[in-house]
Amino acid sequence: MNDVELSEGDALRRMYRITAEQERPFESKLPDLLDLGCVYLGVETGFLTEIDDDTQHIVAASGDHVLLQTGRSCPLSKAYCRKTVDVDGALTVQHARVEGWEDDAAYEEFGLETYIGAKVVVNRDVYGTFCFADTEARDRPFSEDEETFVELMAQWVSYEIFQKRATERMQQQRDQLEEFTRVVSHDIRNPLGIVDGYLDMAEQTGDPEHFERCRDAIHRIEALIDDLLFLTREGQTIGGREEIRIDELARECWSFVNAKDATLEIDTDRVVLGDWSRLQQVFENLFRNAIEHGGEGVAIRVGDVADGDGVYVEDDGAGIPEDERDQVFVDGFTTGESGTGLGLTIIQQVVSAHGWEVSVTEGDDGGARFEIRGMEFVESETDDGE
Repeated sequence: MNDVELSEGDALRRMYRITAEQERPFESKLPDLLDLGCVYLGVETGFLTEIDDDTQHIVAASGDHVLLQTGRSCPLSKAYCRKTVDVDGALTVQHARVEGWEDDAAYEEFGLETYIGAKVVVNRDVYGTFCFADTEARDRPFSEDEETFVELMAQWVSYEIFQKRATERMQQQRDQLEEFTRVVSHDIRNPLGIVDGYLDMAEQTGDPEHFERCRDAIHRIEALIDDLLFLTREGQTIGGREEIRIDELARECWSFVNAKDATLEIDTDRVVLGDWSRLQQVFENLFRNAIEHGGEGVAIRVGDVADGDGVYVEDDGAGIPEDERDQVFVDGFTTGESGTGLGLTIIQQVVSAHGWEVSVTEGDDGGARFEIRGMEFVESETDDGE
């Protein structure tokens, strides 16, 4: 037991001073609070736990108990905290062996005679517990003031974790908004180029077909904006899955790409279950990336990967250096002077939303090869031999 004594008033004042330091991060305040609790309660150990999937994880700890150190974990069934989360207020144990804990798995695991803990609740869900303990028995029960002290600490931790998560969510939303703004300008450029080109042709020839192509491109812009808004709001969410012929999808996407002298070869007839509009974003961005970085007259090929669990899109351009391949899906990465690198970020988001994986390697002709694996294919009538 700790020999230093601290009055309730002094303990509360010190707790207030620690928690009121707005410039200090939550993680740096925790050790001070745990040390303070150990002194005030006269115990050797204090710790904050997080409970996840029936496992207790020690997030922060004060004291020398070998099993109660930061980073340690154990099954919740062997922890005192399993009972703490089931009570309102604080759970207290003055002398565990006397109070019927001698055959308990937690007592056998940790050997704690003294224990006081309160649950930490974040957004109405149990996050974990804030606890203090000792391997020696306590000569008196925990007072109401001491229980209140621990409960206040647990409530403060609950608030701090809630605020930390809220701040992280806000930052993520700001990042998504910034990315959305850039993605819109990036992905709308191509259909706008189509509108501009066909308007010029319409002015020269008066052919109504050119106006129809302009309308198609404008409709594509509208659909793209809707998709991007949905993707920004819902993160990794996709819409319903349907049977999609990859060759048909690739040809439609190619019609929206300003290909100039580039060529497309399609060597697959697979049918995949996926979200058509999301996969349009994938193939259009892969095609545009190949054209932007492959040079004039780049040849692009779409085919099946060797082991049959996905498809690839490759070109015969300069390719991507091996030491840069791990970075290509990082937001903003680009090897071109005019590119923004956002198209590859979209590709990874959409592929991941389908539960697939995308990687980049070297193509057969030395260019860039993007492989999408883990796809769920649908057997066609030809495959069934019908």
